[in-house]
Amino acid sequence: MHMKINVTLPDGSVRNYDAGTTAMDVAKSISEGLARNVLAAKVNGEVRDASCPLPGDCTLALLTWNDTEGKSTLWHSSAHLMAEAIEALYPGTKFGIGPPIENGFYYDIDLGDRTIGEGDFAAIEAKMKELAGKKSAYERREVPKADAIAYFTEKGDEYKLELLEGLNDGDITFYSQGNFTDLCRGPHIPDTSFIKAAKVMSVAGAYWRGDEKRKQLTRLYAITFPKQKELDEYLVLLEEAKKRDHRKLGKELDLFTFSEKVGAGLPLWLPKGTALRERLVNFMKKAQEESGYEQVATPHIAHKDLYITSGHYEKYGKDSFQPIFTPHEGEEFLLKPMNCPHHCEIFKSRPRSYKDLPIRYAEFGTVYRYEQSGELHGLTRVRGFTQDDAHLFCRPDQVKEEFMKVIDLVLLVFKALDLKDYEAQVSLRDKEDRSKYIGSDENWEKAESAIIEAAAEKGLKTVVEYGEAAFYGPKLDFMVKDALGRRWQLGTIQVDYNLPERFELEYVGSDNLKHRPVMIHRAPFGSLERFVAVVIEHTAGRFPLWLTPEQAILLPISDKYVDACNDVARVLKSCDIRASVDERNEKIGRKIRDAELAKSPFMLVIGEKEAAEGNVSVREHGQGDLGTMSPQAFAELVNARVREQLGSL
Repeated sequence: MHMKINVTLPDGSVRNYDAGTTAMDVAKSISEGLARNVLAAKVNGEVRDASCPLPGDCTLALLTWNDTEGKSTLWHSSAHLMAEAIEALYPGTKFGIGPPIENGFYYDIDLGDRTIGEGDFAAIEAKMKELAGKKSAYERREVPKADAIAYFTEKGDEYKLELLEGLNDGDITFYSQGNFTDLCRGPHIPDTSFIKAAKVMSVAGAYWRGDEKRKQLTRLYAITFPKQKELDEYLVLLEEAKKRDHRKLGKELDLFTFSEKVGAGLPLWLPKGTALRERLVNFMKKAQEESGYEQVATPHIAHKDLYITSGHYEKYGKDSFQPIFTPHEGEEFLLKPMNCPHHCEIFKSRPRSYKDLPIRYAEFGTVYRYEQSGELHGLTRVRGFTQDDAHLFCRPDQVKEEFMKVIDLVLLVFKALDLKDYEAQVSLRDKEDRSKYIGSDENWEKAESAIIEAAAEKGLKTVVEYGEAAFYGPKLDFMVKDALGRRWQLGTIQVDYNLPERFELEYVGSDNLKHRPVMIHRAPFGSLERFVAVVIEHTAGRFPLWLTPEQAILLPISDKYVDACNDVARVLKSCDIRASVDERNEKIGRKIRDAELAKSPFMLVIGEKEAAEGNVSVREHGQGDLGTMSPQAFAELVNARVREQLGSL
């Protein structure tokens, strides 16, 4: 009599199979069409090869290209396929690591004295297509450590040998397909035939294991798809993304710049960019003031002991800017990497009662974190940035209510910027291993329940991830899709039991005993720099009317009407409209074209007729002629649009 196992599918149905059944067998029992699309399997929450026997009674999700883990598995397998192609084209290549990433994958390789450039990409793609067509199976096998060392010693691949040093005997697996074998945990797709289209995207340098003191390897980025049509659509999307690149638009729109003399990763905000940034700051300050926040300000440097107390020095010290030494022997200061330790000291500056709570401190605080030069990228990865930081100190029974209020703030931001496609990730403790978390089970359970209930009551679309909580508390991360469908993390809310403990924060409860407050960290924008970059790319530089640095530009048909334009600009300013005058000695057609390129929302043309009547001829960006109207009527049109965008905000 064969042993039977019960397999629970995502819809809750339970199917009965013989022991030894694989996920692919289950797929075939449901539908041959499904089986043809299965890339991997999620067994008891762990992604595995679809060809592996199921471990007994289990939960099973069959992963296809439509699943994030399915895409990741195909891209991981594609990295191995690209490695096989490179080894065929460049014999003797040594291989570092080749993981999947958000869009595609990369492999770090050592070509010796050879190089790979864009001119070589087509040959690599062709070889990948040729190898994929062979339908080579990805075969997994467990390998004793001694045998693994022997294999890569004979091959002369010191990078794999170094990776083996950190692995225990019995935990080592190889994957082979075609003529290529790699040290790998997996999982992988069934065979290479699932990979129908490949594109090598770029080449860069990358230090081995991220260490600037180690050898610089060649990092080859690529992406693959199960259909050529999907690759074609992706490349069209990339072209659109290039047009929206915040570095390109930031320069064209005069928003920000960088200077080698100032230093890499330290943006300089130009007048228009500063105006946009300040509008975001004022928007948030107004919302915070209405929600009971108090603004505080803290210095850009602090004594090293502050960050030792907070734990940040231990965690980030090696990757931070070097200490600042004073003439006083042994005195060390650090550039501020976080605002929260400073806010803890403000809370601690005087005795607190339960009646004082919650206390909500907010600060647009600039912080500094060292990023390697190769990791810097426009405004999204910088070394100095400003956070819309706030820290709430509350009682355990207040956590849920405060969490809901912070969710309201985040959603307020999304609404104002027309960010409609988002989901919230609820990050909770590991179900099994609780040893890595601090704080009592009781407090954790309260906080986790509060987050889940708050998200549910706000009607958020959520995903729950166990084991993703910070060691000091659960959190809620907002993942937003922009106009091109790219995912960005914008807005984080974290519960923290750690810092109140480290700083010995206390309040006197209604029982006249001392208690630790719970701390909530929140930053709806995250960093202003990164947020502005996302907004630029999401809107393609056509900012919402309430946010744009310049709402209208006045275009005199000739020099004779410059004074009339300046008079109108003053009227508009008195009506809270941001407008400027193009006084250049250019033809009106050129001025209109330039204003369109600069994405000015409105162009106000003044000639003889308009000047005589005290009106303006209005053109809207991307819409054309709106007719002639008075400056006051135009101001009301703009202000009505702004009210519509912001609603009751």
